[in-house]
Amino acid sequence: MSTAGRVERLDAARMAVGVERATGVRVVVEGLCSGGEVGAAFVRWEDGRRGVLKWRPGTTVAELRAGPLAVVDVLRSVGYPAPATELAAQVGDAVVTIQEVLPGTTVDRLDEATLDQALALNELQAGVLAEQPDIPIVSLHLIEDGPGFCLHGPLRRHSRRTAKLESWIAEVGAAHPKELAGDDAMHLDFHPGNLLAADGKLTGVIDWDGAARGDRRLDLVTLRFGAQIGSTAAARLDELLDSFPEDVLRPLWAHMSLRMVDWAIRHFTPAEVDHWVTFAERRTD
Repeated sequence: MSTAGRVERLDAARMAVGVERATGVRVVVEGLCSGGEVGAAFVRWEDGRRGVLKWRPGTTVAELRAGPLAVVDVLRSVGYPAPATELAAQVGDAVVTIQEVLPGTTVDRLDEATLDQALALNELQAGVLAEQPDIPIVSLHLIEDGPGFCLHGPLRRHSRRTAKLESWIAEVGAAHPKELAGDDAMHLDFHPGNLLAADGKLTGVIDWDGAARGDRRLDLVTLRFGAQIGSTAAARLDELLDSFPEDVLRPLWAHMSLRMVDWAIRHFTPAEVDHWVTFAERRTD
């Protein structure tokens, strides 16, 4: 059972120094990007271009290139608006990347027009990794802990209610495969805060650190968790999820329930934990 607490946040200045020591490339940190739990920072290259510096601990450049970066390369080749990675450097046991800055600002509220565009992007993800069998497939972590997220221990310890939810998640995990089969590209954190828009048009999808191969419908379940309750977009997503076969939807819903409730217990207020437990319970019957 993991006893992990809050996830460590990015120290952008330290990582910029690490990049210079590892590669000889110097960037100047301008400031942190808004949003996110781990963090990202705007930097400026020596030629004046801007970039986004991100940090992924516990991995290697080789692993990142074989997984998330490979997924993004394939998607960009079919016109998907994902940022190019301009530098990836090993800094200790972490990888620091610097990505291009895409136009637009993050989406605050998922309206119907934005949802239509998000669904179209999700369609672009379908089957694009069929010729990339070496890209890792997604594990749902319904029985065992994930790497820093999807931890079961916090749910078991927090309250009777969260322990009951964790028991349901484990039951679903025992009845379904551990991995999410498929040849779709998956973002794995496809929520409004990772969508960029300008003048009502989606201009990019950011934060592909967990991208992998599997079933793109998980991204739609993730999007539903990020849509505001009571909105028309949320109602449309509910109808879409209702159309998924039960043996598909249950493990996807269990995964997102575990991910959000675990994260809320370790990072959010008790009221927010209660909110996410209530939301997860909508589909646990």
